[in-house]
Amino acid sequence: MFCRDVPTRFVGCDAVSRSARVLTITFLESAATIFIERGLYFYTYERLGFTGAQNLGLALAWGVAYVVGAQLSHGASRRLSEKGLLALTLVGQVLGHAVLCVWAGSYAVVAMTMAIGCVMGLKWPVVESYVAAGRTPKDQAAAIGRFNLSWAGAVPLALVAAGPLIAWRPEALFAAAGLLSVVSLVLTWPLERRLVHLPHDHPERPTPGRMARYRGLLASARWSMLTGYSLMWILAALLPSVFAGLKVGVAWATALSGLLDVFRFLAFLTLGLYRGWHNRVGPLALVIVGLPAGFFLALFGADLAVVLVGELLFGLSVGMTYYAALTYAMVVKNAAVDAGGSHESLIGAGFAIGPASGLVGDYLAPVVGGRIVGRIVGVAPLVVVCAVGAAVSLVKVARATASARSPCGPSRSTR
Repeated sequence: MFCRDVPTRFVGCDAVSRSARVLTITFLESAATIFIERGLYFYTYERLGFTGAQNLGLALAWGVAYVVGAQLSHGASRRLSEKGLLALTLVGQVLGHAVLCVWAGSYAVVAMTMAIGCVMGLKWPVVESYVAAGRTPKDQAAAIGRFNLSWAGAVPLALVAAGPLIAWRPEALFAAAGLLSVVSLVLTWPLERRLVHLPHDHPERPTPGRMARYRGLLASARWSMLTGYSLMWILAALLPSVFAGLKVGVAWATALSGLLDVFRFLAFLTLGLYRGWHNRVGPLALVIVGLPAGFFLALFGADLAVVLVGELLFGLSVGMTYYAALTYAMVVKNAAVDAGGSHESLIGAGFAIGPASGLVGDYLAPVVGGRIVGRIVGVAPLVVVCAVGAAVSLVKVARATASARSPCGPSRSTR
């Protein structure tokens, strides 16, 4: 039996029960999210005849709505309580999925995609705060690792299920998402209404010097995460046509597109078990290169093997930057909903900026000599700007560390 209204800082079996409940909600809601967030593009491509450009437009609409929801989450949670907002978003999702079950034409899909996107942007910052609130930085890192495995583990499973659901009865995709949210709503009931956070003067909060380093690493991770989610949502919208061009049927195509998420899950698992990457510059430097390399291989690979290698490289890189960004954000913001809101806003911005870049590339294609060149030209400014932002942040962190270690610099006790 799960415990009701227990404090955020628990002991014994209460902590285990609450953690298990939140992680179960995370797993179910990740699957429900992916049915719409990723499986929907296979539905629109196969059943509604959407082109790649139309799918990019739909992804752009989703991203804008998601950012709006994420930006509103902190204020809404303060007015309604964390539990109240979480329950309200789940009810909204169930209603949105019910509408799509009975009316899933082009206009309904666009309208409800934006509505559900906004609701999901409201929801995830609250879930992330439930995961990390009241914990020390060390405990937060472990909790975030479990959270990442919970939501990422659901993604490839949901994508594997999405293809057969679409092939069987198209509305089954939306019905399945709605049913998962109903279960999550039931599980939400015993959670505490308000979260209690770690005191700012707690002895395990970082020193000012270490906090400054975390802020620099957070800035770099966020630049790369913006790149990663921008490029990921171009892949989400265009992989259906990529696999179709390689003569892969929809059931296999949805599953193969999920390999990216399998590799992201493996990245989360590795980073959770090996903590040596914490507070280091090197891992974040690697993803600056890995993200665009994996993207171009997956989108423009000449055969299936190259596409899958691209998914592997991209999945590992985006897993690294997501884990780092969320971990450092929760430490810097002390696990407030605002930390998750900023984190999810960047993800939502990627949802919007990526498809917008893809649309620009398609528009330029006749001028620059073809769709492939056009899409490269469309995403190149995004990749370059984010790479420079991430690299500059890492250089500042490295210089500050070198200065602190020099005999003339600040004492090491300030780090």
